[in-house]
Amino acid sequence: PSPKVRGTHPDCSIVLHFQKREAECLERIRGESQTPALPGQEGCPTEWDGVSCWSALPLGQSRAVACPDILNVFKKSKGLIQRNCTEWGWSLPSPPYHSACQLETLSSNDTEAKARHFVTMKVLYTCGYSTSMAALLLAIGIFSCFRKLHCTRNSIHIHFFTSFILRGTAVFIKDSVLFSDESIDHCTMSTVTCKAAIAFFQYSVLANFYWLLVEGLYLQTLLLLTFTCDRSYTWGYILIGWGVPMVTTGVWVLTRLQYDNHGCWDDYSSLYWWVIKAPILLAIFVNFLIFLNVTRMLAQKIRCPDLSKTHKQQYMRLTKSTLLLIPLFGVHYVVFALFPEHVGVDARLYFELVLGSYQGFLVALLYCFLNGEVQAEIRRNWGKWQRSMESNVFNLATQDFTA
Repeated sequence: PSPKVRGTHPDCSIVLHFQKREAECLERIRGESQTPALPGQEGCPTEWDGVSCWSALPLGQSRAVACPDILNVFKKSKGLIQRNCTEWGWSLPSPPYHSACQLETLSSNDTEAKARHFVTMKVLYTCGYSTSMAALLLAIGIFSCFRKLHCTRNSIHIHFFTSFILRGTAVFIKDSVLFSDESIDHCTMSTVTCKAAIAFFQYSVLANFYWLLVEGLYLQTLLLLTFTCDRSYTWGYILIGWGVPMVTTGVWVLTRLQYDNHGCWDDYSSLYWWVIKAPILLAIFVNFLIFLNVTRMLAQKIRCPDLSKTHKQQYMRLTKSTLLLIPLFGVHYVVFALFPEHVGVDARLYFELVLGSYQGFLVALLYCFLNGEVQAEIRRNWGKWQRSMESNVFNLATQDFTA
């Protein structure tokens, strides 16, 4: 049989540990209930108190247990908790668990503050993704409507925009599947729907990074082969941008099904998470090399006396956008990839969700709305439409006058 590796989110590992211990304790209680106690052997029956299983004890005696091993992830403690068997039943744990095991207790105010923090964060990234998706759809419409803007460069931009729209959609789908119902136990939830939502989310993230890689590759090709709208590489770009993420996600899904098919596959502490993480880091590393090479080539091109002013402007326009995006998108991912998932959770969430949700808007701004070629085409068509409207009004007025 194939070896099974169980990767569990750190928060869920504690919950699952206590669920397992509770099941074992309840099984022992059921077994003892089927065996009637002998006369004169009154005492306290086996009891699960939510943390430890207290074995049956004769009246008047006491028992001490150590802090559960799983709680040592928070703080190493060798404290003992004691309970007495009295004529009224088990006494309260002494000292209390939070004191004996040196656990921090959260007040209701702390819990409410944390809940408000996450609600605020969700509102921020929902607004961010909504703004980005609206801007990206408008940008795609602009590139698609104006024939003069149809070329390989803008076709790649459209695919890049689409990957951002997919990513935003995937975030909303994931939220609706995993977090719409507060009564759901996320540590034990394991449905086809939630796994499909996570798989789609991972595909959209991969596609996002690989279309950024395509943008870098295209810019380098452009500088190497002189400015052109040649379509010979288009299918290769599509294969990299959509095909590689699809194959990678497929491998990850098959791996999880075979070796680690539990939960909703959103446990980033699993070793199999590297099936997704490694290709993303590879794309960022290649883009960084392209970043350095393009900077070098651009410096040479601009200094070239034979290059026309128009070509220099074209190089600069596309290069400014792409060279800004490559470090902007990759740096935070590389930094967080080098640390365990439980380190810097708040900063990670802020960068990946809140700031990350506005990346699509920034891309639409750089590649479309601030693009001089796009602005000129919009002004040209706007002027053409205004002249057409004025002409129609003049013709209508002339007809009324002659009539």
